[in-house]
Amino acid sequence: MDRRLGAQVKYGVHDDVIAQDFNGAIVAAALVTAVQLASAGASTAVPFSADAFKAAQASGSPILVEIHADWCPTCKAQSPILDKLTADPKFRDMKVFRVDFDAMKPVVKQFGAQMQSTLIVFKGAAEQGRSVGDTKEASIAALLDKSL
Repeated sequence: MDRRLGAQVKYGVHDDVIAQDFNGAIVAAALVTAVQLASAGASTAVPFSADAFKAAQASGSPILVEIHADWCPTCKAQSPILDKLTADPKFRDMKVFRVDFDAMKPVVKQFGAQMQSTLIVFKGAAEQGRSVGDTKEASIAALLDKSL
């Protein structure tokens, strides 16, 4: 008798197998979903901070500044391209800073960006190049190469 339900429940061997298969399928689906969500949201970008940016410049690191807005379709198109490119071992030392176009207007102005979807690369303290609205992997890769 199952005391939680107050009723007698009979399970046969077949019912146990079905329950195990069903539970296993639920666990597998949850794991797949978790992995997909984790990889979809994966990014090497960190929110911009003046201190971290100055430290990266002082270290001579390659730097990408990404002027981004969550509502921007071009920014959304750039994100998976940037995630793929920055995962390349040749960019392993690259520091990626995301500047929120709407919430960080003084920083946007500091970088001279007129609009979201602006990508700016530095080698240490020196700007090496920038692009606006680019969603082509090859040209974004060429831009990132300038910081090496």
